Amino acid sequence: MLEAVITKAGVEGDRQRNLKLHGGPNRAVCLYSQDLIERLQDEGHSIEAGSSGENLTLAGLEWEKLQPGDRLQIGPEVQIEIMSYTIPCEQNARWFRDRDSKRVSQKMNPGWSRFYAKVLREGVVRPGDAVEVMS
Repeated sequence: MLEAVITKAGVEGDRQRNLKLHGGPNRAVCLYSQDLIERLQDEGHSIEAGSSGENLTLAGLEWEKLQPGDRLQIGPEVQIEIMSYTIPCEQNARWFRDRDSKRVSQKMNPGWSRFYAKVLREGVVRPGDAVEVMS
């Protein structure tokens, strides 16, 4: 993807299948770490960027230190606020050798969870955009 338009409703053109569990202003964007994906691959899991349902795969952050309330600047335009840890989805079990998606559970494996975020400032993001923790 060359760029993505991030709005208060999420990534333009993206939809969630289960609106009861996904989407809404506090879950507009789902984030995950490229660094953790690579570590999971090293453990033999078949997960790839985007396969766990994240809208944005970010690299170079100290993921285990991020938490709800942190704000991120992505590229020159977009600002988001991390709102919550995600609950591992059974749909993602197929990406794990043992079919156990709890590998990315904050409760079971702190620092390995995906995050839901709300969009504070809309804009366009592109591959390679700098990501900065603002808080």
